[in-house]
Formats: sequence, structure tokens, C-alpha cells
Amino acid sequence: MIWTDIRDLRIEGQGWTDTKAPFDRLPARAEGVVRDVVWDLSRHSAGLCVKFKTDAKEIHARWTLTLDRLAMSHMPATGVSGLDLYIDTPDGSRWAGSGRPETLPDVEAALISGMEEGEKVCSVYLPLYNGVSSVEIGIPEGASIVATERASGRKTVVFYGTSITHGASASRTGTCHVARVGRALDCETINLGFAGNGMMEPEVADYLAELNPDIYVVDCLPNMVGELVTERMAHLVKTLRAKHADTPILLVEDRTYGDAHFVVSRRVRNETSRQAFQDVYSGLLADGVRGIHCLDGATLLGADGDDTVDGSHPTDLGFKRQADRFVEKIGQIMSWGGA
Repeated sequence: MIWTDIRDLRIEGQGWTDTKAPFDRLPARAEGVVRDVVWDLSRHSAGLCVKFKTDAKEIHARWTLTLDRLAMSHMPATGVSGLDLYIDTPDGSRWAGSGRPETLPDVEAALISGMEEGEKVCSVYLPLYNGVSSVEIGIPEGASIVATERASGRKTVVFYGTSITHGASASRTGTCHVARVGRALDCETINLGFAGNGMMEPEVADYLAELNPDIYVVDCLPNMVGELVTERMAHLVKTLRAKHADTPILLVEDRTYGDAHFVVSRRVRNETSRQAFQDVYSGLLADGVRGIHCLDGATLLGADGDDTVDGSHPTDLGFKRQADRFVEKIGQIMSWGGA
């Protein structure tokens, strides 16, 4: 194998370049400003993706993980610490293979082998709930590998949210809804999900406002009770609007807990957080804030309750259903293809 550091290719999904480590999701100056737990979670490589072209008939990878876990109780190693390969086809980007991590901290795996000759345009998604200090792509000697160029006018969506945005509990790193939206709408997605800590904090809002996406998606209600929504949601929106007068902001209601049909406290949590959300949303409109949009949470998951691992975190089925709703809504707001 001839090995290429992915930093010599094209990396998408990273909002800042002034990071402490190569694959962090917040800038180095956020350390000590955001809460420690948010900072630690920002060092997971969720949403980062390397893009390249190769004529190789097989593709390998080797990567070094920063945390001493491969999996979690509700999420497999392929999603927590693995790599996921997609290859472009005339019908869109299609899954081609995964790097299954079995050792710590260094992993090496074949992503795919036995392909036909010809050039392939590839995307490899990095781990969702682990960090990486290095990632290399390996191809046989004599084959070529080059970075793809960013298409002129390529759009960007920033997602800010909770463990669900972060990617729990996708079976692979490319099956969470943020990655699915990127493929469906052929846009770059920046994943700023922070498990258990997507709370619309003013410090995080300030960093979000530094970015310049085509649309913001704010999906924090799974981590927020009604009182916190009332306290923080308007400030977040106005912080973004102060720096970006015309950028659309999609505000997302809480998804319905899968077991809310039976568990009263879960149902009440959905109802109270949504009521607070709607009250603040109406107040923003009354204050003359324009360019804000609402996505109904009740339709993000299915009514059958079969699309989460624990009533809260989606399976791949849940992420597919959720992604379809986001694609539809974003496509309507932005008049992009794929909706």
C-alpha cells in the first residue's frame, strides 16, 4: 500500500481551521470559553469527511483513535470509531464499505477490494463518537489518488444540536441524518452536535455566528426543558441574526420519544418543551425577526416506535426518516434539488 494523509486530500465538515488538533470541531480558542464537556465532545470527529478520486481497485485505511473505547452500549464500534466509504454513482453517492475497528488505539482495515478498473469519486466519513489523531488512505502501488476540488457554489448547512445530531445511535458513520442530508442535497454539512449538551448556550452561539453557512439548523430541544428554551432560544436566534441578516435559520422541535405513548413523563416533556418553543418562535416573529423557520418534531420519527434504540436515539431507520424530513424542509426553504 501507498499511504496518503487525508490532510493532503480534501476534508469537508470542519467549520474552523484554527483548531488545537487537526480533526477538532471547534477552534482552539474555544477551550476554556465553552464548558469543559462541550470542549471535550468537540474533539470527536463527527461529520468530518475526506473527499478524493482514485483509480485503485481496492482502498484501505489506517487511523489512530484518541479515546480508549471502540463502542458504546447503544451504538456499535462501526459508528462510534469506524470509517465509512461512499462512492459516487450516476444515481448518487452509494455505500461501498466500512472500516471496522477492532484494536486500540491504532486501526488498519480494508474498506473495499475487488473493484473494477476506472476512476472513483470517494467520500470517507470519520468516527462519530471518537476522535482521531491521524487518518491515512492506502491504495496499491501504481494506482493514483488526488483530492477532489470543491464545486463552485457548493452549499453548506450547519447543524447544531444534541447527541442525535452528534450521531447516536447510527450503525455506521455515514448513516446519521446529518451525513444523509449532505448526500441527498449534495451539500457540505458541518456537524456541531454535542451529546447531552446541545443547550443553546450563549458561548456556543457566539462561535456559531462566526460561520457563514447557507442555512443554520438548530435542533437542541432533546437536551432542553421548557424553562431553558424560554431563557435561551431567542438569544441564540438574535445572536445569529446580528451577524447574518439574511441567512435562514431552521428551528427544530423535539422529536417524539418512542415510548411517549406509554410513559407519561416522556409525553409531558415533549409537550412542555414544544409549547415553550412555539411561544418563543411566535415572539420572535412578533418582534420582526425574519428568515426563521420551524420543523415540526412530531413527524421526525415514525408512529410505530420501531426507529430508536431506547425511545430517544434513532437507529438507522430513525435517521433515514429524520433525514427525509430535513431534506424536504431545507429543500423547500432554499429551493435546492433533492427535496
